[in-house]
Amino acid sequence: MSSLSRRAKLKVQAVVAKEELPSFLESSSESEEENDKDSSWEPQKKASNSLKAISNKNKPRKVSVEKKAPQISSTPRKVAIKEELNSSVLIDDVSEDSKDELKVLQNQKTTNTTRKRISNKPRPQKAKKLKVDDVICKTDNLDGGDGGGIEIPSTSTMQGGSSMKKGEDEEDLTFGEPPLKKMKSTMFPQGQPVKTAGNVVKVKEDLEMNWDMVQVLSERTNIEPWVCANIICLFNDDNTIPFIARYRKELINNLDADALREVQQFLEELRTVTKKTHATIQKIKKEGKLSESLLTALLNCRTLEELDHVSAPYKTGSKGTKAQRAKQLGLEGAAKMLLENPGALNLLSFVKPSVKGLSTLQEIETGVQHILADMFAKDKDTLDFIRKLCSRRSIYIQSSLAKLSSKNEREKDINKFQLYQNFSCNIKNIQHHQILAINRGENLKILTVKVNIPDSVKNEFCNWCIQNRWRPLRFARPELMKILHDSVEDSYKRLIYPLLCREYRSKLTSDAEKESIMMFGRNLRQLLLTSPVPGRTLMGVDPGYKHGCKLAIISPTSQILHTDVVYLHSGQGFREAEKIKRLLLNFNCSTVVIGNGTACRETEAYFADLIMKKYFAPLDVVYCIVSEAGASIYSVSPEANKEMPGLDPNLRSAVSIARRVQDPLAELVKIEPKHIGVGMYQHDVSQTLLKATLDSVVEECVSFVGVDINICSEILLRHIAGLNASRAKNIIEWREKNGPFINREQLKNVKGLGPKSFQQCAGFIRFNQDYIRTFCSSLQNESSSGDQVLSIAVTTPMVVQFTDEKQGKKKSKTAPKAALKPNPLDQTCIHPESYDIAMRFLSLVGGNLCEIGKPEMQQKINSLLQKEGVEEIAESLKTTVHTLQIIIDGLSQPESFDFRTDFDKPDFKRSIVCLEDLNVGTVLTGKVENATLFGIFVDIGVGKSGLIPIRNVTEAKLSKVKKRRSLGLGPGERVEVRVINIDIPRSRITLDLIRVL
Repeated sequence: MSSLSRRAKLKVQAVVAKEELPSFLESSSESEEENDKDSSWEPQKKASNSLKAISNKNKPRKVSVEKKAPQISSTPRKVAIKEELNSSVLIDDVSEDSKDELKVLQNQKTTNTTRKRISNKPRPQKAKKLKVDDVICKTDNLDGGDGGGIEIPSTSTMQGGSSMKKGEDEEDLTFGEPPLKKMKSTMFPQGQPVKTAGNVVKVKEDLEMNWDMVQVLSERTNIEPWVCANIICLFNDDNTIPFIARYRKELINNLDADALREVQQFLEELRTVTKKTHATIQKIKKEGKLSESLLTALLNCRTLEELDHVSAPYKTGSKGTKAQRAKQLGLEGAAKMLLENPGALNLLSFVKPSVKGLSTLQEIETGVQHILADMFAKDKDTLDFIRKLCSRRSIYIQSSLAKLSSKNEREKDINKFQLYQNFSCNIKNIQHHQILAINRGENLKILTVKVNIPDSVKNEFCNWCIQNRWRPLRFARPELMKILHDSVEDSYKRLIYPLLCREYRSKLTSDAEKESIMMFGRNLRQLLLTSPVPGRTLMGVDPGYKHGCKLAIISPTSQILHTDVVYLHSGQGFREAEKIKRLLLNFNCSTVVIGNGTACRETEAYFADLIMKKYFAPLDVVYCIVSEAGASIYSVSPEANKEMPGLDPNLRSAVSIARRVQDPLAELVKIEPKHIGVGMYQHDVSQTLLKATLDSVVEECVSFVGVDINICSEILLRHIAGLNASRAKNIIEWREKNGPFINREQLKNVKGLGPKSFQQCAGFIRFNQDYIRTFCSSLQNESSSGDQVLSIAVTTPMVVQFTDEKQGKKKSKTAPKAALKPNPLDQTCIHPESYDIAMRFLSLVGGNLCEIGKPEMQQKINSLLQKEGVEEIAESLKTTVHTLQIIIDGLSQPESFDFRTDFDKPDFKRSIVCLEDLNVGTVLTGKVENATLFGIFVDIGVGKSGLIPIRNVTEAKLSKVKKRRSLGLGPGERVEVRVINIDIPRSRITLDLIRVL
């Protein structure tokens, strides 16, 4: 909890010494602790009643203050969650006093759990499993306005020995309102909404399953249960992935953003299954067809495929299934009798000549067979047996060329799938890109695909069913055993085998799509984090033949200096060369950026030839090739029209190409991620999942790089964690109306930016201190009345003292008169919630805010770290090691620090190589253009990218800093390769990776 928010709250709350209570109980009193057992686990109505009782005991307090009391109950529950799952994973540096308090809270939780079990009907679940639905339900009941419901341990403050943090100002919490009204205000509280909101789970009894959310999530992601529980709580509290990945590291065991996205996807899938399951249960219940066994089967479903299979017989249709029609004829009793008492079964008694389906004995036998087959296919034990049987055998997926109506039809497309026209592979060994290729061929009706399960599986399954699982309880006549045998075979052939095929295809496709999308994300991150090339005047060139090459010269500050069109490939090359030279000399531009579209290589050869002849002397001109994917789409967009009004769209693309080198992140965020041109099969995967992942990656990159709030564009700002289009617009409007922001605290005055949004975005917003000091100095010189105090020389952190109490939501956004001071900490990655700790750390090292980012600060920090370890310092400051490391980084890094300098810069060149010049064995350097699941595409400057097969990318060839879990290389990285095969007719070059440069 930041020092700023704590001081603002002390104006409203009764005075309680911080040393007496842990931070998550600062607003409580002794009487509240006595009543905690009664209120902490009750539903909302009961909690409200207990609050009234508390308010009677504490008369001096205002009712509005008492609304904060439920926050007490949420905190013990969060502690209990973590301890119950893994008692050994609590944060190490919590003090002994705090551990005692946590034990007391754990006992309270156990007591209240016992009470609930007495009052509620017991469930067929293990008692010790974590009920995440409880947590989610509680979040929905306690969320209000911008505030968060569940308390999350802070990475920054553990004062009083506590590991908990108040994530929000509690003044917006309201009680006693109708649930629907609350749901509207808390569906997507702040920041970009999570795909599945916490409101999906409203009542524990309604949406409880026969499996535990945390355990299933842990099994699917291979992440410890306590980490999964914490991640669920963080997502329920509407925390963004960048915020969690940077400022809540100890809660997620140092997981990266990719892992968090993976957990989020699985969590959304499980919640979708849960929601759909209970909707199905309600629907079947209304129809009066819900039995105890069906309810159990539905609650056991963990995937949508399982749910569809179990609920298929109960879906309303025009005809229904064969089993349903047989049951409507009254044959269900005969089917059950065949299994339970076959001696008493007389099928002839069911014959009714006038009724279709009962007119002959053969029709009756067929009807009984359909009912039995359906019964077998819906039985959990039977399905478990066949799945286990298949897991021990070799299952193959096969593809072949489909029968085409014409031999010459789509011959070009058919050739693309030459590898898969007679393809067979074990499903355990098949690669993700092969699945995506087969699926595309099948969708285009070029390939036919089937799953091949050995006949031995069918034979063993049928024998097991007849002799074990579905053996009649008493002796059955041969004709009845024949019906049973036919039913088992019919069940396998018509129901179970297609189900298994769908499951295998669905699982393979789902895994392939997820891996492909994760590959998209990794490529996009690498591209967005390409190191910028600041301080250069650049000439952007959008190549073309007939319509000429579009030129745009931009300044080091991205301003458009000149635009023009030259015709290099229509016999006017020599005349245009003089024009280009004149432009380069006039604007002192020595760097040319060429787009990689049509006529790229001819344009590259043109400039390379002039550079080799030193035509542009005295300028030492260099050039680079940059991807122009999406530039044409952006050039005709409303954003481009607003940014460059009156400029021809063709010239806008040249401006965009140049800016992609100057600041790749700021330019590429303007383009929809799927148009950027990295990855593979982007049109074949789930578009919803692809967009969500790529948008999340953009948000992560923009947030981690940080933006200067006073100069950034609206488009860049809307990608900051916790902000969206409307909040970004409001920030720009506030900036235009009131002038530049002086400090982070002023963000709270922006319309629509509540406490939650501020918490998520504050750490990623930067303030150029020189600019602010200049602005404040000019204001101070102009001001003669002295009503507004603006301090320039800052040696202590900025504190905004709010003298007026918060009267309502409309008045809360009215900025009261305050003493505004620039805070040098606002230029760092340190979160405002950690400013208090940062100041104490500064006093510990003997430094001050004026020394941030300077060598003397680095020396002081290093000398302290040599005397005492990071763990000891963190313990003395009552914080975590992760938070302390962020503070150390923030104080040590120079003011203009950009972590993108660790990534590769564009490869500037002065010469060119042709495809015909290549020979097998030639060693070249190149730049990675794209990474796929089957290989890495590398631009080696010959007009066609070469492919490094994925088998040639081994861990030994990667440098230490490039070793990632995918062993992959991303766009922009420079590599040394060897040519191992050249196919000139097909324009294919195969490369071997030597090393990463």
